[in-house]
Amino acid sequence: MVPQPVVHTLLEPPLAASSEQAEDISSTRKINESAVRVLLIDDQLMVAESIGRLLASASDIEFYYCSDVQQAIPTALEIEPTVILQDLVMPDTDGLMLVKFFRAQPSLHRIPIIVLSTQDEPTIKAEAFSVGVNDYLVKIPDAVELIARLRYHSAAYTNLVKSQAAEHTFAYNKELERRVAERTAELETALENLQQAQTQLIQDEKMASLGQLVAGVAHEINNPVNFVHGNLKPAQRYAQDLLHLIDLYQQEYPHPTDIIQDAIDDVDLPFLAEDFPKLITSLQMGTERIQEIVLSLRNFARVDETEMQQVDIHSGIDSTLLILSSKLKSINVLKDYGICPPINCLPGQLNQVFMNILANAADALTEAVDAEELDAHTSDDTKQKPQISIQTQIAEDNFVKVTISDNGPGIPEDVLSEIFNPFFTTKPVGIGTGLGLSISYQIVTEKHQGTLECQSSLGQGSSFIIKLPISQQD
Repeated sequence: MVPQPVVHTLLEPPLAASSEQAEDISSTRKINESAVRVLLIDDQLMVAESIGRLLASASDIEFYYCSDVQQAIPTALEIEPTVILQDLVMPDTDGLMLVKFFRAQPSLHRIPIIVLSTQDEPTIKAEAFSVGVNDYLVKIPDAVELIARLRYHSAAYTNLVKSQAAEHTFAYNKELERRVAERTAELETALENLQQAQTQLIQDEKMASLGQLVAGVAHEINNPVNFVHGNLKPAQRYAQDLLHLIDLYQQEYPHPTDIIQDAIDDVDLPFLAEDFPKLITSLQMGTERIQEIVLSLRNFARVDETEMQQVDIHSGIDSTLLILSSKLKSINVLKDYGICPPINCLPGQLNQVFMNILANAADALTEAVDAEELDAHTSDDTKQKPQISIQTQIAEDNFVKVTISDNGPGIPEDVLSEIFNPFFTTKPVGIGTGLGLSISYQIVTEKHQGTLECQSSLGQGSSFIIKLPISQQD
C-alpha cells in the first residue's frame, strides 16, 4: 500500500520511516530550543531523501518533511520550524503562492523561507524575493553551503524571536537591509536586461516588417513602371515618325480637302505636333521619378544587410526624407551637406535613427502649429514657419557629424534627461512607445561606436547631434 503524505523525521539516512512509524511526531518529540529545525515541503520523496543525506552529518539540525502542500501550514504550526525549505514548482499549487500564505500567518510570517528550484533565471529569482523569500538555492545544493545557510537563517530567526535587545534587532535589520539591497540590485539588473532584450526585439521586428513591406511595394511597382518606361522611347520614335509623315503630306499636298482641313483645325495640328514630344518626355521623367522612389525605399530599409558597408550618408538621409515626405509637406527642410566620405556602417539601422529623429521633430513642429506657436502658412514677423535643418560635416578624430535641428518649442530640462531611456514618452497612451530614441541611442553608441546627444531648451528648438566614425574598429 502506498503511504499517505505524512511528516517524517529524517535524523539518519536513508529515509526509512513508514506512515505508521511517523504518525503523530508532535506527541513524542521534545522541542530542542537550540536545534535548527528544518521543514522541507516538496512533492518528491527522492528530493527529501537527498536533502536528508546532505544534512545527516549536522547533529544540530532536525529535519522534517511534508509531501502534502495542503498540510504545509498545519505542519509548520505543529513543529515550529526555524527554517522552511520549499520547492518552487509543485503539482497542486504555485510555490510562490504558498510563500504568500506563510507570510499571511501571524505566527509563521517571520520564519525564513529558502526556495529550492531547478531554475536559475534572474527574473524568477527576482519574483521570488518580491513575495518574501529569504534565500534561493538551485537544487540539489552543495551540502556545506546548504548547512551553512540553514544555520545562518535559523540563528537569525531565533535571535529575532527570542532577543528583545535593541542591539540584536538593529543588527538583524542591518543584515536584512544589506540582503534587500543585494536582491534589489539583482532585480534591477534583471529588469535592465529584460528591457534591453525587449527593445532589441521590437527593433528587429519593426525593421523586419518594414523590409517585407518595402520589398513587396518595390516588386509590385517596379515591374509595371519598368514596362512603361521601356516602351516610352519607341513610342517617342513612333510619334516622331508619324509627325514627320504628316509634315511630308503637307509638303506634297499643300491644299487638303475641306474634310481634312476641318480635322486639322479640330485637333489643332500645329499645337499637337509641338506638344506631343513634350508629353512623351514628361511621361519619361515621371517613370524615372517612380524608379528613384523605389530605389530610395530599398536604400532606406536594407534590412537584409547585416554587415558593415561603405555607404554615402547623404543618400540615407535623402531616402528617409522621401519616406517622411507626407509628414514634412508643411515643414521647410533645409539641407547643408558638407563633403563627407562614405562611412562604414549598418545602413538600414542608421536610416532607422534618421527616421526616428526626423519623425519626432516633425511631430513636435506639427503640435506647435496646432497650438498656434508656429505658423505653417505665413512668414510674418510674429510667427515662425516650421523648419528642420540638416547639416553634415567632418568632425575631429575622423568622425562624420550629422546635426538635425528644428525651431520647435524645445524640450524641458526634466524631460531632456530622460529622452533616451527605454519606454519614456511624453506622447499620449497609444501614440508613442518610448522606444524610438532609445533604439536610436543603442544603434549609434553600441553598434557604431558613435555618440548621440540632444541640446534643447524651452522656446529655442532642439538639436540632435550624431557623431559616427568613418571607419569601424574591429
